[in-house]
Amino acid sequence: MPNRTVFFVSDGTGITAETFGNAILAQFDVQLHHVRLPFIDTVDKAHQAVRQINHAAEVEGKKPIVFTTLANEEVHTIINEGCKGMLLDMFGTFVNPLEDELGIKSHHRIGRFSDVSKSQAYHDRIEAINFSLAHDDGQSNRDLASSDVILVGVSRSGKTPTSLYLAMQYGLKASNYPLIPEDFERQHLPPALAAHKSKIFGLTINPERLSEIRNERRPNSKYASLENCRMEVGEAESMMRRAGIRWLSTTTKSIEEIATTILQEIRPERLSY
Repeated sequence: MPNRTVFFVSDGTGITAETFGNAILAQFDVQLHHVRLPFIDTVDKAHQAVRQINHAAEVEGKKPIVFTTLANEEVHTIINEGCKGMLLDMFGTFVNPLEDELGIKSHHRIGRFSDVSKSQAYHDRIEAINFSLAHDDGQSNRDLASSDVILVGVSRSGKTPTSLYLAMQYGLKASNYPLIPEDFERQHLPPALAAHKSKIFGLTINPERLSEIRNERRPNSKYASLENCRMEVGEAESMMRRAGIRWLSTTTKSIEEIATTILQEIRPERLSY
């Protein structure tokens, strides 16, 4: 059981603190109780956060680990001076040295998504998400030319979550198309996709793992049978080889790893962060 708490404290969403903190903590074989404290953007909230952190220190008899991304200097001071945890200030660690190196002051802007009404990148991201939803599982072949990436593969090979991740994280318009028995009979890519081959990336998966995933959705069906999964995966991989499409197996890879590989291979011109 976890016997120490790690806090992620931010005056924004806390996504940066949590992502960075978890990446560091993954290097250690230890179980921790995670507590996210987002939107700590006033003096009162800062004092409440300090009380919560210090209470954990008293109960556990160990210093909590506290990752912070705090742009508000007053809030930062309260946390820094009142907290009894091990404080890891990411903005102080990275922003201050960059200010010295660049010779300019940072904006001290709260959060990646601040003032979204004036952010073209944010609106582009929303448009990309809507596009990806509209072009999920081959729902629409219209406007494929506007796609930054087109994912192909058998059903349940990871196309939808990868498409949405690319849209949400990078603002990319991602379409995805499920390869089905009719496509295998034709022995070539659907005509609607052929014209956009440079944007296509294939996903495949181990047939045994695919059968497990499909059985969760349609147990004891032909769709989920191991024999059918082996056939579909084999046909899909053969089709991608013939078409000269780049592809990878998603069996043991995270969404982040899949997306990173796709970006390296496809290299879309438009990326937002």
